[in-house]
Amino acid sequence: MNGPLDPHLFVIVGATGDLTARKLLPALHELTRTSASPMVVLGAATSDVGGDEGFRRRAADALAAAGVDTAEAAAWAAERVHYQQVAGGDYGALAGRIEDLDRAHGLRGNRVLYLALPPPVFPDAITGLGEAGLAGGPGWARLVVEKPFGRDLDSACALNEVVHRWFSEPQVYRIDHYLGKATVQNLLVFRFANPVFEASWNRDRVARVEITVAESLGVGSRGRYYDGAGAVRDMIQSHLTQVLTLVAMEAPGSMDADAIRAEKAKVLRAIAPIRPEDVVLGRYTAGEAAGAALPGYLESPGVAPGSSTPTYAALRLGIDNWRWQGVPFYLRTGKAMAERTTQVTVRFRPPPVCLFHTHDCDCVQLSDVLTLHLQPDEGFDLDIDVKAPGEAGGLRRIPLRFAYGEEFGEIPDAYRTLLRDVVEGDQTLFVHDSEVEESWRVYAPVVDADLPVHDYPAGSWGPEAAAALVDGGRWAVGGR
Repeated sequence: MNGPLDPHLFVIVGATGDLTARKLLPALHELTRTSASPMVVLGAATSDVGGDEGFRRRAADALAAAGVDTAEAAAWAAERVHYQQVAGGDYGALAGRIEDLDRAHGLRGNRVLYLALPPPVFPDAITGLGEAGLAGGPGWARLVVEKPFGRDLDSACALNEVVHRWFSEPQVYRIDHYLGKATVQNLLVFRFANPVFEASWNRDRVARVEITVAESLGVGSRGRYYDGAGAVRDMIQSHLTQVLTLVAMEAPGSMDADAIRAEKAKVLRAIAPIRPEDVVLGRYTAGEAAGAALPGYLESPGVAPGSSTPTYAALRLGIDNWRWQGVPFYLRTGKAMAERTTQVTVRFRPPPVCLFHTHDCDCVQLSDVLTLHLQPDEGFDLDIDVKAPGEAGGLRRIPLRFAYGEEFGEIPDAYRTLLRDVVEGDQTLFVHDSEVEESWRVYAPVVDADLPVHDYPAGSWGPEAAAALVDGGRWAVGGR
């Protein structure tokens, strides 16, 4: 069991949505199960769900769907869960309910304000919370904002301005659930606790880096939201870029939040301007993905007729700093692809002189490859060449493997990790305002440009045009 947490009220604004049922409530239940925590949960939304009892039934159903024993789910909800309807944006009523619960449960004025809302209403919600006096109090107050944080540089700057009108930056937790994954956090440990890799983590030893986040499902019921976002806004600017900064950052002066986030921002500022020829966009057509027939993106519910929104994006980036000058970084993501996987592939440079060309060996391939599997099958492979016994001069490539599941068993849910960090006041795994703005600056040439969108069949690895981005014409994951 983890250590005790401060008494606090966890307020979910937008509590009747899918995020609350699928992710937040199960994570909060697990957090209270594994930590001594006098936490009280207050759901808030515009809907009339039947007061506390109605919302408790919803919460119990959500926990049962997540695998919690039915009786335990009902008991947990009855003990901890409350609901406040916020009709017409009346945050004054919410503030009053918060004060009542604080007094009744001795929570010392500590509160988390989690915005489980559609991004367009973030500014109004933040303003409403601020005007109701909920940005401060006798204890601590922390604001959690889901991605996407803005849809371009101007909107991200405007949203930061609204946030900072009421909350100071140390109070703000911009959440990206990818950063809560143990395998993503391990990137820092892998690099900086293992000198054998840190000594080779530079332009002298690394030939290229690929980051792939492939999803096997289509947009499903999220067509309306996705059509206003697309692959670059939905995935590249957030998830893939956060992984990129952890792969490419310099060693921080310490492992505290400010030092780590400062190094991540330096990486973003060093990324060279993206040219049109560095980008390939795609959109899936009908096919078979995830073992089932899938209609094309344009036939999905909620997608505008004739939409030009990309469901696939592949980019080539350069980082103009001392460590990475000249090393290409390739980022790729897509919906309805051949399999679901998130991987970082680091291809090291081959030996300076090939000693095995007389042994029917392609010396270009004599370069070690490190593959970090972030999900699923979490772990890593290091592919190296060995002498094959009984074969004259024969070389064989084998992987040295490590699997998280075999060593540690079940990996904690990302949301549980992040929510605990919020309550503890640890911002290490959350995105700073400067990171958000620098990231949107990097991708402005892509989101604002009128670039061609190539079709690719569902269940494939994306459009054929993407192969031309990569040196050698083949991606490490999935070939083309």
